[in-house]
Amino acid sequence: MHKRPIGLDKTMVSEVGLGTWQIGGSWGKVEDKTAMEILQTATQQGITFFDTADVYGDGRSEKLIGKFLKQHPGKIYVATKLGRGSDPGWPQNFTPEAMVRHTNNSLSRLGVEQIDLLQLHCIPKDVLSDGVVFDVLRDLKKQGKIADFGASVESVEEGLVCLKEEGLASLQVIFNIYRQKLITDLFDQAQQRGVSLIARVPLASGLLSGKMKKSTTFDETDHRNFNRDGLAFNVGETFAGLPFEKGVELTEELAALKPEGMTLAQLALRWILDYEAVSVVIPGASRPAQVLSNAAISELPPLSPELHKKLETFYVQKVAQHIRGPY
Repeated sequence: MHKRPIGLDKTMVSEVGLGTWQIGGSWGKVEDKTAMEILQTATQQGITFFDTADVYGDGRSEKLIGKFLKQHPGKIYVATKLGRGSDPGWPQNFTPEAMVRHTNNSLSRLGVEQIDLLQLHCIPKDVLSDGVVFDVLRDLKKQGKIADFGASVESVEEGLVCLKEEGLASLQVIFNIYRQKLITDLFDQAQQRGVSLIARVPLASGLLSGKMKKSTTFDETDHRNFNRDGLAFNVGETFAGLPFEKGVELTEELAALKPEGMTLAQLALRWILDYEAVSVVIPGASRPAQVLSNAAISELPPLSPELHKKLETFYVQKVAQHIRGPY
């Protein structure tokens, strides 16, 4: 497993991380035993970066990670997020009092004295622009409760707002073959500021696994069921903002570009890691076998320039026009 620097002190972490939205129970139920096996498999494969949030399973994801950390102290860099929890809820979550309380709650659930990276969790642009939330984060860092802070954003515009803030360590962005706008509109600015990029939704909610069909159904608790048209939160978080049926059609076409000996998911993840601006990609997993497949991309060679050009053309000509939501 290769490593890349993240944060202001350039801590070295695995370039393939683990997103833990799934083990929180938001993609259908994942039993505690399976969740712990996923975390164990990740560390066995050299993964040292876990991304979570206080809202994932209403704290369940953080609690499971906290339990795991007790058994593996000092080995994992943990990034969590705040801003979308239900207590007190939107938009009261952005007051200094609420942010401090949510941070303390995350510290407790994770069982740590300091959070490696605390990120704002897709909060409104006007709140980001006001800047008070960043003052709170800077104060939390001075207190030693967090080592670094960043923001998870929905759009390039929000990312550029955050890049103006002193002390920002990272931006978490939706970045995959179906969301390429960031390459030209954000990457250079982030690199110039020394801000690390964390790539989320790398497989477009599973579309880029190549295993879905138009007839595929999802559990009623799965966001790919209830949020496929953005009825619960930003549509970009689900299938990268593509209408599901169109996404399936596009993925079937995309599969023709896959190199021999590589799965479509590995192509999609390797494509992301070919960009130097990305510090870590965070695919999730609902089974240990998925972790094994995801981790393997670190050892794969970069894609050819010719293939990169074909994927860019595919995005421009066939994908970009169908993306919905802030971007």
